[in-house]
Parts: sequence; C-alpha cells; structure tokens
Amino acid sequence: MNIGNMVKQVQKVQEQMAKVQEELAGKTIEATSGGGMVTVVANGKQEVVSIKISPDAVDPEDFSMLEDLIAAAVNQALRSSKALMQDEISKITGGLRIPGINL
Repeated sequence: MNIGNMVKQVQKVQEQMAKVQEELAGKTIEATSGGGMVTVVANGKQEVVSIKISPDAVDPEDFSMLEDLIAAAVNQALRSSKALMQDEISKITGGLRIPGINL
C-alpha cells in the first residue's frame, strides 16, 4: 500500500470516528443501584445526563448509604457508556488498537 492510500484511509477513519462520537452523544445508558433507589443516565460521551433519587433512599440518619448508592450508579453508568463507545469504535477499527485512540 502506498503512502497516498494510507493517508486516505486514515482520513476516512477519522471521519468515521467523528461521526461515531457525534452519534454517541445522542445515545444514553441507564444504571441503577439499591434496587432502583438511585438511577443515573449517562450519554455515550461518558457524561452524566441525570440522576434520580427515590425518596426511600433518603435517610437523614444515614447519608453515607445514599452517597454509596449514587457513586455505584454513576460508576456503572460510566462503565456501560465506555463499553458502548468501545463497541462502536471497534466496528470502525476492526478491533485494531490504533495509537492515539485511548479507550
């Protein structure tokens, strides 16, 4: 393969990556903890979009439990978002690890 073709392929992959990143921003992942007492929604860009807390999760005597439930739901949502991103990127790269693309 000559350098010209390689450059064209790299440009094509870059364009596809930009498109996937744009699409991922519109996809959401929902994660819960505490049997649904805390629900976190994150987008495909690994940003938290919303957090919903059931009134049952709020115990004035035990805020640490609520904090733990929030942390667990956020972490699960972000892990799921990262997995979604990896799946979408691997469709473009064919599973190859490309320098500069850290997932």
